[in-house]
Amino acid sequence: MSLNEVWEAASAHPYSPIISKNSQFFVGFTLLFAALIFTGLFGLNRSFTSIASFGIPASLAFGFGAVYMICAVGVYV
Repeated sequence: MSLNEVWEAASAHPYSPIISKNSQFFVGFTLLFAALIFTGLFGLNRSFTSIASFGIPASLAFGFGAVYMICAVGVYV
């Protein structure tokens, strides 16, 4: 398949994101709030099991929430 054929085939199916631009602020705010809650719970109970149950979800929620919030306010990364 040549590059021109790939280009023509891709033009028939435009990209549409899973989370629309209108709901990025809500998703970002929710993830950042969840990260705040998980971080607080992790700080109250520091054990090896709390790393998996609170630490990892807190860091993932903060990472994705920060990106969604940055995109929601118009700064594109």
